[in-house]
Amino acid sequence: MKNFFYLVLCLSAFSILSFAQTPTPTPKSVENDDVVKISTNLIQVDVTVTDKNGKIVTDLKPEDFEIFENNEKQTITNFSFVNSVTQKVSTQKINKNEAAIPLTPVQIQPGQVRRTIALVVDDLGLSAESIQTVKRALRKFVDEQMQPNDLVAVILTGKGIGALSQFTSDKNLLYSAIDKIRWNPVGRGGISAFTAVEPTLQEIIANNSATPRTNTSQATSDAIQAEKDRTTAFNELREDIFAVGTLGAIKYVVKGMGELPGRKSIMLFSDGFSICTDTDMKKGDGRCEQMQAALQRLTDLCNRAAVTIYSQDARGLAYVGMGSGDNISLITQNINQSVMERTEELRDKQQGLSYLAKETGGRATFGSNDLNLGLEKMLGDTQGYYLIAYQPDSDTFDAKTSKFNKLLVKVKKDGLNVRYRSGFFGIADSEIRRNTAQKETPLQQILKPLTSPFTVNEINLKLNTVFAKDDKNTPFLHSFLHIDARDLQFTEKPDGTKEATFDILAISYGEDGKIVEQVGKNYTITAKKGQFESLLNDGFVYNFVFPIKNSGAYQMRVALRDAANAKVGSASQFIEVPDLKKGNLTLSGIVLESLTEPQWRERNSATNQLNLMQDTSLRRFKRGTILSYSTEIYNAKLDQSNKPNLQTQIRIFRDGKIVLNGKLNPFTADGNKLNFAGALGLGKEMQVGDYVLQIVVIDNLAKSKQKIATQWVQFELMD
Repeated sequence: MKNFFYLVLCLSAFSILSFAQTPTPTPKSVENDDVVKISTNLIQVDVTVTDKNGKIVTDLKPEDFEIFENNEKQTITNFSFVNSVTQKVSTQKINKNEAAIPLTPVQIQPGQVRRTIALVVDDLGLSAESIQTVKRALRKFVDEQMQPNDLVAVILTGKGIGALSQFTSDKNLLYSAIDKIRWNPVGRGGISAFTAVEPTLQEIIANNSATPRTNTSQATSDAIQAEKDRTTAFNELREDIFAVGTLGAIKYVVKGMGELPGRKSIMLFSDGFSICTDTDMKKGDGRCEQMQAALQRLTDLCNRAAVTIYSQDARGLAYVGMGSGDNISLITQNINQSVMERTEELRDKQQGLSYLAKETGGRATFGSNDLNLGLEKMLGDTQGYYLIAYQPDSDTFDAKTSKFNKLLVKVKKDGLNVRYRSGFFGIADSEIRRNTAQKETPLQQILKPLTSPFTVNEINLKLNTVFAKDDKNTPFLHSFLHIDARDLQFTEKPDGTKEATFDILAISYGEDGKIVEQVGKNYTITAKKGQFESLLNDGFVYNFVFPIKNSGAYQMRVALRDAANAKVGSASQFIEVPDLKKGNLTLSGIVLESLTEPQWRERNSATNQLNLMQDTSLRRFKRGTILSYSTEIYNAKLDQSNKPNLQTQIRIFRDGKIVLNGKLNPFTADGNKLNFAGALGLGKEMQVGDYVLQIVVIDNLAKSKQKIATQWVQFELMD
């Protein structure tokens, strides 16, 4: 254990702050957890209707719709319109003198999420030119189009989850993810939108040979054509392989998004992919049918997960003519033929993007150099949708065929566009969940959430990972995992004690998706008589330390599996480890402890380690208590007398607004370690909900760009 987290806090030096807050209305959550249902007695689908200008139509009635399953008209039994318009949250203006102090990210809870958006960058199918265009569009989206109650992730199809692939409302994290997007040289995308035209080997040989006789001329022409056919077949096979990789990555994202509440959207940025190539048709090898089947499975999954896919051709307005990169001097075929081939390639790849969007209820955008227009269309669709349900016939769920049931939704009014997912397989959601659970091994169950950008909540876990350094200036990450004991299954032993056994696995990922550190153990926790109720009420903490060799972005992921009931819980956290060698002012993570007023008054120099771990991990405190906090200050500049010249400040945020703006106070160093500690009273007048505590330290001896360091931690206030 590192001594930092068990410091004896000098409470006599604390100044207790107390503040109250004017209550503000809490955003109402959209009651749409059951957006889509596929069961033997109810099929419920979501439908988007827009006018000719692309605006959502909100005033339709059940009688305005017709819904068909496999060309048979169904009777609408349930109907509603879900309004999910996002209201902008205004942020409090900051004094100009404080502009250099960064604000903390707004922490949103599941009930406050209005839009969940996965920005999927198909680096398996993007050219180097398109990558730069996509990065600019994503930055603009985060700058101008993302709203405070949006949950957004940036995910690449050709890489692992990485430290930056998580759903977040933190714009700084999204900027970091966008900056790390790189062209994938092993993908199907080249340097530019189209592969440069080059002469084949046979064309080069023919050009270097003497003028052939008529009979050999025909042989040479046949050889050239045969080589072209082989090259075309190889390229189409390569396209198919990477297209399957793209669809597989999208399927992976959709499957994970099914665990998130409400209706979700995916925006796919790609140079496109072909659903069915000419070579496939000629060979009759079933490749077209396989691709169609893969798209049907993806459509079914989107329907069950309430995910709509939008696609955008990242090439924008593509030029199909010959360019400076094409070597056409030795090509024997007509140049117009090359242009025609490029035109067909463009059409085929856009057809794949269009089909994917149409089948999943979204839109495809082509021929626009402003990629944010496609994003604007997607965001417009998220403002509202209809839920339409009907009772299926018995043959819908025929176990022998498990057929794909085609859906058709019509709107009787003229001039309206309707979008919906094209169908589903005849198997109920409950049956899929049961089959999946039966097939997975215990190892697969615990590994699954560790390789996904999504969490599992069958066991409630709260993770807080803090950065610090030891006495040898070696940085490390100390993780505190709070486990809700009520979600574990305990068995009673003959002596009256109760115990639960579980497996726990923790992994840290670097920003490149590679595993940096991991630890896995099997535990049995035993509660003696009289301790069990306390264990259920308070839970317990598992803590571990990972050394850090390099600075940068990390994602900590932890999964726990109960051996008795096979329930799984997971938690994750992004954390940025600064480079201490640069000498910039830096703060460690924040350690928290909550005390009642009597505990505060009677407290002596002995620190309760269990309380520190419990409070630092759970970060859930009662109104009317005292919250103490502590952090370490690194790389402070020293004056000629070997003393720092620092000022400290604390700020409290709620919903992006400052509700406590503490005064700047001089910091007095006590010993060699610069430990800043303080406390504040959580007044009973404060509103229940989520807050962020920010600690600000200003170094008056440092250069202007290195003067300020901040650290923040989220906590929840409850009755």
